[in-house]
Amino acid sequence: MSKRILVIDDEESLRDLACTCLEDLGGWEAIPAQSGHEGLLQAQEYVLDVILLDVSMPDMDGFQFYEKIKANPKTQAIPIILLTAKVLPDDHKRFAQLDLAGIITKPFNPVLICKQIAQMLGWSE
Repeated sequence: MSKRILVIDDEESLRDLACTCLEDLGGWEAIPAQSGHEGLLQAQEYVLDVILLDVSMPDMDGFQFYEKIKANPKTQAIPIILLTAKVLPDDHKRFAQLDLAGIITKPFNPVLICKQIAQMLGWSE
């Protein structure tokens, strides 16, 4: 069965690239969301295998989204991988306190992103 991945990023070109890579290279179903609010609705509607989450977004950032997902019994078990350009020392401390499946830094390598996700989640290739 195909994996279903929610991709939340406010940057349309990056979101589209990630979704295309996940579908074409990984053979997975990618569900795009342009905001944390839209992502929360998608997480309620679909059974997800993982959420690929941008940290820096307007209105609701990745940390606020994370808190809401983890507070909801229906969605709290969904693994989260951060997709972020933020790699400041303070951010690393904050990331370390979260229950994350992993972190992929932007700009990501389109050819490797599926392999990175599969390794982080223990999915066999």
